[in-house]
Amino acid sequence: MNKLLRSVFALALVAGAHQAQAADPGVTPTSILIGQSAAFSGPAMELGTDMRAGALAYFQSVNAAGGINGRKIELRSLDDGYEPDRAAANTKKLIDDGVFLLFGYVGTPTSNASKPIFTAAKVPFVGPFTGAESLRNPLNRYIFNIRASYFDETDKIVAQMTGQTLDRIAVFYQNDDYGKAGLAGVQRAMDKRNLKIIATDTVERNTVDVAAAVKTIAKVEPQAVIMISAYKSCAAFIKAMRAAGSNPQFMNVSFVGSKALAHETGVEGRGVGISQVVPFPWNFSAPVVKEYQQLFEASAKRQDYSFTSLEGFLAAKTLVEGLRRTGGDLTREKFVNAMETLRDFDLGGYWITFTPTSHNGSKFVELTVIGKDERFLR
Repeated sequence: MNKLLRSVFALALVAGAHQAQAADPGVTPTSILIGQSAAFSGPAMELGTDMRAGALAYFQSVNAAGGINGRKIELRSLDDGYEPDRAAANTKKLIDDGVFLLFGYVGTPTSNASKPIFTAAKVPFVGPFTGAESLRNPLNRYIFNIRASYFDETDKIVAQMTGQTLDRIAVFYQNDDYGKAGLAGVQRAMDKRNLKIIATDTVERNTVDVAAAVKTIAKVEPQAVIMISAYKSCAAFIKAMRAAGSNPQFMNVSFVGSKALAHETGVEGRGVGISQVVPFPWNFSAPVVKEYQQLFEASAKRQDYSFTSLEGFLAAKTLVEGLRRTGGDLTREKFVNAMETLRDFDLGGYWITFTPTSHNGSKFVELTVIGKDERFLR
């Protein structure tokens, strides 16, 4: 009998060892480790800080309630300063250090630099803060986009401008993958309406040297300027254009960082438009906004709600639903399959759909304007 028991015990140990070996990196009986690379320093740092704060607000509430199938989420965040080379190095480090998946990256150039690394390693990449087509088409099995694309945003902006008979449109864009992705969206929207962009000029990433762009664009007297850059350079451009006596309708895509842009421009920001890909963070009629406000205040100990932190919150909520649907046997491939079962999944007035042929969760876009005292109007 003792011999039989010893044999059974030995077999159990072997089975347990096989299960431990089969578990994907980042998963223990009590935790799930996820990794993030974003800007936590430099001119775009508010984007990374807000994205992380919104995600943490939701993750902490999930952990306080016992986690997911008994596992608590641990978010490990590394600073890339919004520079592609640093993001790629961070991605390799996070994967080498054994994260289960990657989450909440900030930016097109940083995400594009990381894409070959996480794709080769077959590590899911969830909720990047970018609308670039390079992360949408063709389909990458490991990328899950929560937000609408820059094509969706720029089409909405151009439709609004031309609907107001503002068809002399120029583009100010960041000279990198992000700016070019936005420019392509504007070009596509203008082509659809048989219109031509009357002027373009650029600014380098993480700089505010806008003098040449102001000279080029002000000269053609545009009725509207669509800007595809981050908040520091866009604010510098708006102020310099106004100082030069040029006052077109300024429009931005969501990545600009709305709260930071309003603060950077001050009184000169009034009337500047921004497309948004998440609900209005002060719209109490949306259940997810109420939930976000309550959990964000509890986590961050402050009430400075923003579109970017709400995006982080929505991305975190979507990720958690995917983890729940995966079940107790948590592997990366099973997680991808589980995410593809989300159909019109209601986060609380904001819906997400993924399928095996599309990992673009939402097409929601609405336009906002900076009003008095850095407040936003819909």
